[in-house]
Amino acid sequence: MSDPQEMLLRQDDGPVARLTLNRPGAYNALSLAMMEALIAELDRLTDDTSIKCVVLEGAGRGFCAGHDLKELQANPGVAFREQTFATCSKLMLAIVGLRQPVIAKVHGIATAAGCQLVATCDLALADSSARFGTPGVNIGLFCSTPMVALSRAVHPKLAMEMLLTGQMIDADRAERIGLINGHHAGDALEEAVSTLAATVASKSGLVLKTGKEAFYQQVEMGLADAYAHTSRVMVENMGFMDAEQGIAAFIDKRNPPEWQNR
Repeated sequence: MSDPQEMLLRQDDGPVARLTLNRPGAYNALSLAMMEALIAELDRLTDDTSIKCVVLEGAGRGFCAGHDLKELQANPGVAFREQTFATCSKLMLAIVGLRQPVIAKVHGIATAAGCQLVATCDLALADSSARFGTPGVNIGLFCSTPMVALSRAVHPKLAMEMLLTGQMIDADRAERIGLINGHHAGDALEEAVSTLAATVASKSGLVLKTGKEAFYQQVEMGLADAYAHTSRVMVENMGFMDAEQGIAAFIDKRNPPEWQNR
């Protein structure tokens, strides 16, 4: 088996970390080792306050083809299957729980659990030729866990259409239904991702963490509870040094301060 470290590459560019799924010969299929390596790296990142944004991409011809079906076939026991899908759920929750916003940079295909990754990331930009799908129904394995992220990213009827038909959609439709933020042709994708990542990373890391956490908390609440919760978050946020200095700089028409992340 390959070294798990080789399955995932990390390169930091200032406050932006690039994570690359590195199983190009398998379309970056999510083997158990790959998912564990990604979870471990996310655990390291969440304690790294120097990093303010994460970009997740895939090596080779595609972003991610989903779970490693060959590995699942080679390990037919229930225990391995339970471990695989529990680890996948842990991975998706780790992305949501990460202090830094995560941008998916998608090219080629993003299918099944690969589409789940895209739907789970906070933001997503794709190559104009990218394709997305949850084709499990075509092989007798309904994309039940991808459904969790997909149904929270797009309208339920559109999610059900993808899940029930197993048909692929192109980048243009993926943008229109809200699965991705936009798509760009060729080299323009890298430029767009770099610009978006730099824009996010220019903010206070503490404020980004606070806002991301509050977003995912309130979206699961009823309306009144959501307003009560986010009101408390706003009060706490206004006590941050970064907020005090940022507001003062705005009122006085000065350049924003250098963020202290506190």
